Amino acid sequence: MNTGSDEAREVAVAPDGQPGKKSDEAQDGQGLGSRAPEFIRSRRLLHLSWQVLVFVIGLAVVVAGIIMLPLPGPGWVVIFGGMAIWATEFVWAQLVLRWTKRKVTEAAHRALDPKVRRRNITLTVIGLVIVAAILGVYLWKFGFEMPWNIKNQ
Repeated sequence: MNTGSDEAREVAVAPDGQPGKKSDEAQDGQGLGSRAPEFIRSRRLLHLSWQVLVFVIGLAVVVAGIIMLPLPGPGWVVIFGGMAIWATEFVWAQLVLRWTKRKVTEAAHRALDPKVRRRNITLTVIGLVIVAAILGVYLWKFGFEMPWNIKNQ
């Protein structure tokens, strides 16, 4: 399995395919590939050990995040933290993080669109009115009695 981390850092081109135009990550000097210190990258066995260590630590963090998804805790934040740990060493994780960042940015721009905001506010108000109506009917019929304390009526 070639992760591309043994070669010199690669530079990604812009998504529109213009070869003269580099992506924003490439302009920052952050190409694809290993970010291990040079003395580690220069020794094959040490670099392989480094990659295994990074993978195991990233895996532990991702598994902890997956466990936090149904339990209390910041599950998605921890999962993306584990992906960021992997991205320090593996090209595939760097590409996944770039794709995720692009999709989140696009979703944020869509959510800020005035038409979408009006639609979301309208749907929220309709939902709150429905919930208030159901709650009003319940209180009118049963009062402040909890549902499990209501006898057959």
